Amino acid sequence: MTMPNSTAMPDIRQWNWRKRARRAALACLATGLVAAGAIELGIRSLGPLPMLRAESTSVTVLDRNDALLRAYTTDDERWRLPVEASAVDPLYLRMLLSIEDKRFYRHGGVDPMSSARAVGQLLARGHIVSGSSTLTMQVARLLDGVHERDASGKIRQMLRAVQLERRFSKTEILGLYLKLAPFGGNLEGVRAASLAYFGKEPRHLSPAQAALLVTIPQAPESRKPDRFPDTAKRARDRILIRAMESRVITPADAALARAEPVPRTRQEFAKFAPHLADAEKDAHPEHLIYRLTLDLKAQTALERLARDHARATGEGISAAIVAVDHTTGEILADVGSAGFLDASRSGALDMAHAVRSPGSTLKPLIYGMAFEAGLAHPDTLIDDRPTRFGTYVPKNFDRDWHGTITMREALAQSLNIPAVAVLEAVGVGKFHGRLVQAGLEPQLPKDSEPTLALALGGLGLRLSDLVQLYAGLASQGRQVAIHHRRDGTRTADQPSQARPLLTPVAAWYVADILQHAPPPANAKSGQIAFKTGTSYGTRDAWAIGFDGRHTIGVWVGRADAASIPGLTGRGAAAPLLFDAFARLAERRAPLPAAPSGVLRATGADLPPPLRRFDGPSHIADTTAATYRSSPLKIAFPPDRAVLETVAADPVSVKAEGGTLPLTWMLDGAPLPVASNRRDIELPSTARGFLKISVIDSAGHTDRVTIRVH
Repeated sequence: MTMPNSTAMPDIRQWNWRKRARRAALACLATGLVAAGAIELGIRSLGPLPMLRAESTSVTVLDRNDALLRAYTTDDERWRLPVEASAVDPLYLRMLLSIEDKRFYRHGGVDPMSSARAVGQLLARGHIVSGSSTLTMQVARLLDGVHERDASGKIRQMLRAVQLERRFSKTEILGLYLKLAPFGGNLEGVRAASLAYFGKEPRHLSPAQAALLVTIPQAPESRKPDRFPDTAKRARDRILIRAMESRVITPADAALARAEPVPRTRQEFAKFAPHLADAEKDAHPEHLIYRLTLDLKAQTALERLARDHARATGEGISAAIVAVDHTTGEILADVGSAGFLDASRSGALDMAHAVRSPGSTLKPLIYGMAFEAGLAHPDTLIDDRPTRFGTYVPKNFDRDWHGTITMREALAQSLNIPAVAVLEAVGVGKFHGRLVQAGLEPQLPKDSEPTLALALGGLGLRLSDLVQLYAGLASQGRQVAIHHRRDGTRTADQPSQARPLLTPVAAWYVADILQHAPPPANAKSGQIAFKTGTSYGTRDAWAIGFDGRHTIGVWVGRADAASIPGLTGRGAAAPLLFDAFARLAERRAPLPAAPSGVLRATGADLPPPLRRFDGPSHIADTTAATYRSSPLKIAFPPDRAVLETVAADPVSVKAEGGTLPLTWMLDGAPLPVASNRRDIELPSTARGFLKISVIDSAGHTDRVTIRVH
């Protein structure tokens, strides 16, 4: 009988072990392949990731430093604000991961160790002791919008988690959790919760605040601190203990944090610059984030100032303020009313962009155009006496006359009669055209033309228009396009850059006069250049001013345009303007130095043409109530006109002003027409190039050259 070779036994056993190992490996591989295939089939059966919830965030309006000005709920009435992990306190993130998912950065969406531990505890104790959900699985559940606690629900979350890990980075997945985590009621996301419970962004949180934000999503409805503060505090304290055990915070920090009370109320979300924010949202509904040039600190201070000033002024009074940095054109504050929600003052109406009569606030541009055209100098003498301009008889606000004064005094005192006389010399059409060229939108009554009443507010403008105009004056006549969007886009009504608003010399003359205008009571003169205005019927009070950097305009009145007895720009608006400058900056930026070309002379030292304003003389004898006529002028046809006529049809000519009788001349020869008429007809044979002249009884003359076909 042959005995087995003893040396062969180990080889046989080794061969059998290897065989079993290969079989086990093949079985594991097959199981893995089957599992992988099952996972792939499961993921495909779920379809694409439901990202609609993540993409549907609250519309937010941000200031120049990305501070929140205004937020809106989503279409489903949720506060779900956009947020990035980089904008959240690192302490909160460390605490969150230590509590919810310690191996977040090491697993692929499902944590095998946590799953194995949870299963083992379930088998050993017969009930769920701890969960196995990773942050990625929680994000998957939040995206689906369902919370299934059975086995099929967990498998669905796991498959979605793998799907998420394949598509997004860990930072992006963490960002989705920060945006979607539930915090009770209609609060979703850590940013919305931090603003609602602490009144601040989550960039800087205390340990107690961070722990509260970690625990609320675990049971959002039962741990809302505004409803269940005691429950919320107990849950927060447990998180603090676990964070201390994980060495996220020190024992001393944990003790101090546990002594900190939890907030018991929800705070209102930011609602600064509500009028402008609403306008932007309505104009561009496709945007989710609006980045404005406004400064939150300035906006907050001026909103509070407008509210307090309106309340002190009277019942039903509102106020508006627009502040810009005219060196850049950026709007720093846009206050539309004395309180957006104050119905007693019609606070929902945006008076910063409402069309109202500007009163005397356009006078600086009128004088500036006269200085620019060489018609006058600040020290040119002008008469302030009762005057009639055709049928228009303006009166000064104080119902008095001041005799012969300088242009400087006339503008500083905002006298009406000299301003109208200067406007007539400048030309109403040119003045109106300059307003349009500056990007303003002057509103005239329907089917009417610009008249001399423009000098006293006989048109409609917005506060923002006036601020843009004065920003140009402050910039030595350079046109400034004010804007409120940080992306650089401008509104359609911005000024043309073809030519400046005024020459630097003319703009400096105006600024120098306004700088030395008498300030309101208790205010220091010489720090800002400013002008006030009061509309007809004391409905609107205005004050617009500037220093070397900032231009601010304010309006005070009733939104319903009701008359307010005693309301004046100097009494109601100027104090608000000076207070606004004090709130905007601690130190005044000096006004620019005089440019080259400024003529520093007075009285007899001025060139003869500039010593006295030789505008048309229309002095009124108020005792006899008789008036001299307005300047003689051929009103139609205009000079250089080309007229198309039918054969044998006469051409009509019309004159305005002058003193009757009139003498009409065609090509130097008198016409046999009635001398007491201001409208005549030329002979039917008058064709080709024609020179028409008219002479009144005082010897005044006007002439035009036309062509008749």
